[in-house]
Amino acid sequence: MDTVALAAALRLAMGRIVRRLRQAHAVGDVTLSGVSVLARLARTGPDSPGSLAESERVRPQAMAGTLAGLEQRGLVSRTPDTAAGRRAIVSLTDEGRTVLEQRRSESVGRLAHALDEFTPQQRQALYDVLPLLDRLAERL
Repeated sequence: MDTVALAAALRLAMGRIVRRLRQAHAVGDVTLSGVSVLARLARTGPDSPGSLAESERVRPQAMAGTLAGLEQRGLVSRTPDTAAGRRAIVSLTDEGRTVLEQRRSESVGRLAHALDEFTPQQRQALYDVLPLLDRLAERL
């Protein structure tokens, strides 16, 4: 199998899935990058903006914009880092956790509805490839 052709096919398929899920959300909803930050904070706990930028593989300026939008909506809060003077620590608020859970529920619901049309064998095949997709994501 041609690796470049496989890479192109994967990119196209994953891009279409992400676009369709993104299109389902209302205008003014939390951006995809915002949801990613909320999910990271929910999973790993409070963190500094610099560390979040590094983890999300974005420039610190881009992370600052994302965090400003999330903070303005009350989805994250900043507190001074007692260990390092000027540095701030960003935490997920209760409202941020609620928005994240609602967003996940909507996306998961849409995916589950689409998967209902697949046979049990096809669903199992998709399930079996998930570890490979996770591994691929980690290597990018």
